Amino acid sequence: MHRPPEAFVFDAYGTLFDVHSLATLAEALAPGQGHALSQLWRAKQVEYTWLTSLMATPARPREDFAAITAHALDYAVSALIAPLDSEARGRLIEAYRMLTPYSDARDTLERLAPRRRIILSNGTRAMLDPLVAASGLAPHLDAVISVDEAGIYKPSPAVYQLAVDRLGLPPERIGFVSANGWDAAGAKAFGFTTFWINRMSMPAERHAPDPDHTVASLRDVLAAV
Repeated sequence: MHRPPEAFVFDAYGTLFDVHSLATLAEALAPGQGHALSQLWRAKQVEYTWLTSLMATPARPREDFAAITAHALDYAVSALIAPLDSEARGRLIEAYRMLTPYSDARDTLERLAPRRRIILSNGTRAMLDPLVAASGLAPHLDAVISVDEAGIYKPSPAVYQLAVDRLGLPPERIGFVSANGWDAAGAKAFGFTTFWINRMSMPAERHAPDPDHTVASLRDVLAAV
């Protein structure tokens, strides 16, 4: 990379916000199954975004991320035979609006100023806005963009184009930050300068170009730029 990016785009779920921070609540509601429930819920949530994008037709339009999240939870509860009643289910769904930000999220966003910093997420604005507000990250973000504006989920190029249009920069001048390997792969294929937050030391995806930077934490993005 010859010049550092002029702006940064961040994924939300799994990148700035720990989607498994609700595992403690899940464990309290389904003792002995909280970790498994959180893991399966997230896996099906992501899988359903891909399937919904592929299956959408005029007669069966794409459902938004709130609906996808609820469907994925119902699948996980059924698969694990977890003893969750409607009240417990509602508490878990609501927890998605109060996910814990990673400990280095605020400092990283703050120190990347004055570059523009935006979120580009599969989430709906009704999910993202209260999450960002509750986290204290709002003062360090210039915009929040939902895939709903494109009508399809990541890793569709139409989603990544939303950030290009908002920032008015070519993709290579934009740093795209995600902890989801498939998202980093999609962003790199689109043309962004990509930063993959590989917290779990996972292998790189094989179906797309390697990310420009593979780092262990959000804070490591600062050293890379």
